[in-house]
Amino acid sequence: MTDWTEIPVQPRLLWPAQAILGEGPVWVDRENALYWVDIKGQWVHRLAWPSGARQSWSTDSPVGAFHPMADGRFIAAMKTGLYIVKLDPDSEKADAQLIMDPEPDRPDNRFNDAKVGPNGGFWAGTMDDNETDPTGCLYRLSPDGECRTIDNDYVVTNGPAFSPDGSVLYHTDTFRKTIYAFDLGPSGNARNKRVFIEIPEDQGYPDGMCVDDEGCLWIAHWGGWRISRWSPGGKPLGYIIMPAAQVTSCVFGGAAQKTMFITTAAIGIEGDAVKEQPDAGGLFAVDLDITGPATAYFDWRG
Repeated sequence: MTDWTEIPVQPRLLWPAQAILGEGPVWVDRENALYWVDIKGQWVHRLAWPSGARQSWSTDSPVGAFHPMADGRFIAAMKTGLYIVKLDPDSEKADAQLIMDPEPDRPDNRFNDAKVGPNGGFWAGTMDDNETDPTGCLYRLSPDGECRTIDNDYVVTNGPAFSPDGSVLYHTDTFRKTIYAFDLGPSGNARNKRVFIEIPEDQGYPDGMCVDDEGCLWIAHWGGWRISRWSPGGKPLGYIIMPAAQVTSCVFGGAAQKTMFITTAAIGIEGDAVKEQPDAGGLFAVDLDITGPATAYFDWRG
């Protein structure tokens, strides 16, 4: 993978969900399961591994990201704020309780992507749901309940991702086709914001992303039919061609952390485009010879 060439792997369809806006895959090793969301469909999905057993829960609000907590519950970044969520296997609806809404004065915004960082904070970005105005921010919720604004002026936030040593934060403004890098301090402060990658015009828009154990960044391309891999220095290394144009996010998981799970979206795909990509909105997987980091759990003490 030293050249900007296609990585010879074949994505396989795991779940033909036809998700309106599939997003936020997260591997939960304590369950051997992959969770992911359909933001616009207002669903949380669970795929048991490797059996493939499926279960879904509806939500009262669009859910942008869903992440495991240390106590067995989940934290969710939703349209109207950050929530603690319980999932009852005998119920079809998620039980969500509001922690906080840092943007009560921005009704057109919603939370989008989020992850737990190396210092234990929950990093979550908001965006303009109309995808036109730079009203989005990146927040960090600490385990003790403090919520801080880290950055602002985003149209569509995506990511975040963190280098294996915890020293670099990557965050994306999809609208501007730009991934930024920050120096990340032990206290959770992000400094020295700089442009890390600008996605070429013919390769879609950067969406969700993850980092592998070699420190390389994997980026989902909305409208680009691909997942790309970039070196820690920002050099393009290779790409995986996907059977759906609107590739939204990716994460490593599976028994050896060598399976990459990939979400896609079916929103706006109509007419002849459906014939070209009938599995749009599905959950896919590829097997790689590269490992990814284990999922960090959010240890909420607020």
